[in-house]
Amino acid sequence: MHLPLYLHIGPWTLHAHTVFELLAYFVGFRLYLRQRRSRGDVIGGYERWWLVAAAIAGGAIGSRALAWAESPALTLDHLRDSGYLLGGKTVVGGLLGGTIAVEAAKRALGIARRTGDLFAVPLAVGISIGRIGCFFEGPGDQTWGGPTNLPWGVDPGDGLARHPSPLYEAAFLLMIAVLLSRLAKKSHPDGWLFRVFMTAYLGFRLLTDAIKPEPVLALGLGAIQWASVVGLVYYTVAWRPAGPPHSRTAAESH
Repeated sequence: MHLPLYLHIGPWTLHAHTVFELLAYFVGFRLYLRQRRSRGDVIGGYERWWLVAAAIAGGAIGSRALAWAESPALTLDHLRDSGYLLGGKTVVGGLLGGTIAVEAAKRALGIARRTGDLFAVPLAVGISIGRIGCFFEGPGDQTWGGPTNLPWGVDPGDGLARHPSPLYEAAFLLMIAVLLSRLAKKSHPDGWLFRVFMTAYLGFRLLTDAIKPEPVLALGLGAIQWASVVGLVYYTVAWRPAGPPHSRTAAESH
């Protein structure tokens, strides 16, 4: 296998990573709209779209900020390189940055309820699709694992069999999406589905990033792992439900 992969469609040559990333955004957003129609929403449309805008802005900032933190010395060397500063991004940073921005927007709008449940399944499915694109990018985007002797190691074309970490993540997230879809049919506190998604994903990244050749920031952990630790502490210790229990019947009455 020789990566990165390019798709030849008629007169166009398309980067597979870009195709899957765009597909991830499209499918995730369509799933979100479908769930909002079928399950209802705990807040009105005006407030919801403000929170969506906050999530997008916070996610964009967080994803790049954590990417810069992965290699502080390298980032300092490229402070005037806009291509470097705008090129790197991380899913963990995007999720945490989006969460912080949404909480700030909720406080400004006076919203006390947990509002993330509608995003849980779309995010799981969307990130899973995007990780397939990361697989076809090869180890150049730093999402692949290091060399391995395991029988499922994949040689991306450089002569080394590596952990296909993007495929591990894609499979894990699809399983989480199935679990969340089943939990959504049962009564649960507002925000519970999003909490399950975040704790599962951050725990997965804390473990699997150990097999990736990323720089160590402190105590044997990289920046993404430390960010995952912070997120896990919040969602397992500081997180509290807000609002009445959510059920499918109640949601459909909105």
